[in-house]
Amino acid sequence: MGREQVAWNRQERGFSCDIWTDLPGQAWADFVHAGDELVMWIDGEIELRFAGKVLRPQAGEAVLIPAGEAHTVINIGQTTNHWFYGYRQA
Repeated sequence: MGREQVAWNRQERGFSCDIWTDLPGQAWADFVHAGDELVMWIDGEIELRFAGKVLRPQAGEAVLIPAGEAHTVINIGQTTNHWFYGYRQA
């Protein structure tokens, strides 16, 4: 799925859309956002932790992180990864 198609789909659902890149071993711990966040992996290996769950989504799999939910994202792979992310628009 191309960036334009993903961005259009997210806009229709009320979310912004951008791409994030992480190097191997990068960890973003205990982030909290005021609005819902929607993420979808493009490539690489990711571990996502929130609400007492540990997820390892595959490429193309979307995950909704509710507003106010502390979450951690870790690149657990040996390569750089890329993922779409966006926040619910007001």
